Amino acid sequence: MTIEISSEASKAAIASIQRYFSENLDEEIGSLTAGALLGFFLKEIAPVVYNQAVADAQARLQARVMELDVEVYEEAFQYWVKQGRQGKRSG
Repeated sequence: MTIEISSEASKAAIASIQRYFSENLDEEIGSLTAGALLGFFLKEIAPVVYNQAVADAQARLQARVMELDVEVYEEAFQYWVKQGRQGKRSG
């Protein structure tokens, strides 16, 4: 599965990469180089982050499913208990 980002996100990421190089490495890089670096990150590193996010979401959902019986459990055969009557009618 290829991880892709929107055109807007890509533009913002390229600008961020360029700023990072400028401010932290005292080196200017062009948008073509920054775009190539972004492409590398998306192919090489993004799957690790994506897979971890999926695993985290899956664990969270499994925990919620495990709690489902507690949240929606309904005791059976409660008609007589709720009515306050037990046994046969007198009279």
